[in-house]
Amino acid sequence: MPFEHPSKDIIGTRDWALKDKKIVLCVTSSVSAYTCPDIARELMRHGAEVYTVMSESATRIIHPETMEWATGNPVITTLTGKVEHVAFAEKNGVDLVLVAPATANTISKIANGIADNPLTTTVATAFGAGIPIMIVPAMHESLNKNPVIQENIRKLERLGVEFVSPRYEEGKAKIADKNEIAKRVIARLIKAKDMKGMKVLITAGPTQSPFDAIRYLTNPSSGKMGLALAEEALMRGAEVTLVVGPGVPPAPSGSQVVKVVTTEEMFDAVISRLKSEKFDMIVLAAAPLDFKFEKPLDYKVPSKTGEINTKLVLVPKISEEVRNVSKEIFYIGFKAEYNVSTEELIERAYESLKERGQDLIVANDVAEKGAGFASDFNEVYIIDEKKKIVHVPLSPKTEVAKKIYDVALEKMKERK
Repeated sequence: MPFEHPSKDIIGTRDWALKDKKIVLCVTSSVSAYTCPDIARELMRHGAEVYTVMSESATRIIHPETMEWATGNPVITTLTGKVEHVAFAEKNGVDLVLVAPATANTISKIANGIADNPLTTTVATAFGAGIPIMIVPAMHESLNKNPVIQENIRKLERLGVEFVSPRYEEGKAKIADKNEIAKRVIARLIKAKDMKGMKVLITAGPTQSPFDAIRYLTNPSSGKMGLALAEEALMRGAEVTLVVGPGVPPAPSGSQVVKVVTTEEMFDAVISRLKSEKFDMIVLAAAPLDFKFEKPLDYKVPSKTGEINTKLVLVPKISEEVRNVSKEIFYIGFKAEYNVSTEELIERAYESLKERGQDLIVANDVAEKGAGFASDFNEVYIIDEKKKIVHVPLSPKTEVAKKIYDVALEKMKERK
């Protein structure tokens, strides 16, 4: 009876986004090779079949049997009479060659057509066969900033190779997180690049207004909806500028990030960019404060001060200024309410859309259980200028982001 490796039991346990996709994972001698079993198994959980090719020096970092255990497939460390590199490219229908981790040495060899080991020969063959190639660098920061290495990276990008940016920590360009790698692989193989060439400006998170030297007014916004929108736009091929308030988790790799604290800073960051750059779309997913302390104090108010009287004043609303500075941009707003009926939620959102000249508005009730601020889930109503409503039931914010763009792109097609 045929033998099925037990490790393959995990294939498709997360989802089937990579169902029937075959991926060759090329492992170099970076110390980050220790993460490769996790990378391989994350791809498998999304439905992929993973095969491993290792350079000889990589086998001194991680044993080939570890990768065979991880993937359930034999590991190639030398090329034989079976011409494995050609078999991958021409016989087995491989969908992607993923070099992770990639050292500066390997990147330079690939960029210059050098095929002197099983890994570089496999990549060179993939180039000739038109198989997509993705490279995940991992090296010391000084090496990554070497202008020769950067020129080799740009050369490969011009040839269609996609790079997954490293994480810069402790003076090193560390390998990207396995989840980030999996998302980029899915985006490369599955996602329609229906936003390619578009420039999108997104706001995310809360703002703060200082009361004294250490205290401030804010709200519970986590920025997760804005980050999900940024990630989805990037995966669809857009160029993303992300204006984020304080306390927001790290932005998705590839986005241009502008960090702000106060509503005034967010206002200036958004409006100045709209005036100086041409964007195709703006998504105001942040929850900036509508009020600030009139006279913030530059010292810490003693806790035994007793009763304090202070004054809150209105601050400029970004949502009211967007259409004044950009007439053509596709404008998506958000409207958060608390504990209102569905009818009232939709009516208030629609009135806001009309007042601000928005093309779409996304309405949600943050009092709904399991949705809204800080949650990974949301339930929203997407409303257009004709009051056509698309209801997205309680779903992960990543799914909500997909639906928002689906509706927006359909509206943009109707315009044209």
